[in-house]
Amino acid sequence: MSYVDEVLELVKKKNASEPEFIQAVTEVLNSLRPVVEANEELYRKNAILERITEPDRQIMFRVPWVDDKGQVQVNRGFRVQFNNAIGPYKGGLRLHPSVNLGIIKFLGFEQIFKNSLTSLPIGGGKGGSDFDPKGKSDREIMAFCQSFMTELSKYIGADVDVPAGDIGTGAREIGFMFGQYKRMKGTFEGVLTGKGLTYGGSLARTEATGYGLLYLTQELMKCHGESMEGKTVVVSGAGNVAIYATQKAQQMGAKVVTCSDSTGWIYDPEGIDVALLKEVKEVKRARLTEYAAARPSAEYHEGRGVWQIQCDIALPCATQNELLIDDAKQLVANGCKCVCEGANMPTTIDATEYLQQNGVWFVGGKAANAGGVATSALEMSQNSERLSWSFEEVDAKLQNIMVNIYHNIDDAAKRYGMEGNYVAGANIAGFEKVVNAMLAQGVC
Repeated sequence: MSYVDEVLELVKKKNASEPEFIQAVTEVLNSLRPVVEANEELYRKNAILERITEPDRQIMFRVPWVDDKGQVQVNRGFRVQFNNAIGPYKGGLRLHPSVNLGIIKFLGFEQIFKNSLTSLPIGGGKGGSDFDPKGKSDREIMAFCQSFMTELSKYIGADVDVPAGDIGTGAREIGFMFGQYKRMKGTFEGVLTGKGLTYGGSLARTEATGYGLLYLTQELMKCHGESMEGKTVVVSGAGNVAIYATQKAQQMGAKVVTCSDSTGWIYDPEGIDVALLKEVKEVKRARLTEYAAARPSAEYHEGRGVWQIQCDIALPCATQNELLIDDAKQLVANGCKCVCEGANMPTTIDATEYLQQNGVWFVGGKAANAGGVATSALEMSQNSERLSWSFEEVDAKLQNIMVNIYHNIDDAAKRYGMEGNYVAGANIAGFEKVVNAMLAQGVC
């Protein structure tokens, strides 16, 4: 049995109740086979694959808080610190009822390679809670965030672990958490990213993941002799990533015709009205039915279905495992040329393989959505220097990082005889940097 197969069997045995984590590890290790086979004796002797698939630590804790009726509520909090071979742990805090240890581990594992691809000195981690901020008052959210940070503050720091926002964790939640950390520790430090501009946040951070996704997509199209101008784009999601991906795509001359949330989706053949979408989702925090009610050209459909719309480019920007094999077949049948992931692992393995086998240019989230964490690392740099860069400075650095990521994953795929396999290229390019650091630092 090969070294990769041995470790996959071990991971499945030890983490049998964590399907998302097993899925992520399987996808990564299978794509790393040529690298591992070329260095099998060295990697096996140093247990590289066992060490990189086992978190440094998994922290799980109780989060008690009091709701507006005076009732004590209890949620579960998580922080998985996966690998800090190249820098402090870095990864978001997800607040959503679906959060469990397996999901946090899958996200933290993916973050190792994504962070490595940015070329910035940040390791991989992830955290969150099964708390649902939807429908809660500001006071209830503050009560939860303060309780959550009271425990989390024991394990993080500007040079140790720097969490950020994620699904359910926006500027409001980050502000409450930062205030509690400052209160607990008595220090003002860059322990969180995604902060408000008045207390150490970075310009362009809000836009970064969506903008970065389009900078990489644009470079991919350019290197295949195409442009964004006049292309039809379908986007899933209606959160931060989807909104700013839509905005940047339309600035590049493309037309985005869909968006979605947990209850339904919009088809707007005239192009998504970004200002209206922001009003519905960021201001009113309402459902997409309100978008459809205010926009005569828009059709609202319940359930899921954005992938059935004919397009040139598809950008899944919602959540994990949202693009299934039947969706991939529909995209191929409709002539889709390119799929780039704005979310973390939104495409199932069989759907990914189908897209690749049918000539669709496919770039996974480790590379395509790295713009958010890259700009978080730029926020860390600004905090360390006690400086604030202009929007244009940050945006230019982000664009340069995303263009370099595309060329790095393209080169890595070519080096191992897998030209055009950007999933393998991303895993290889991210893996090599981390492994070289691990080997240099000894058994730790």
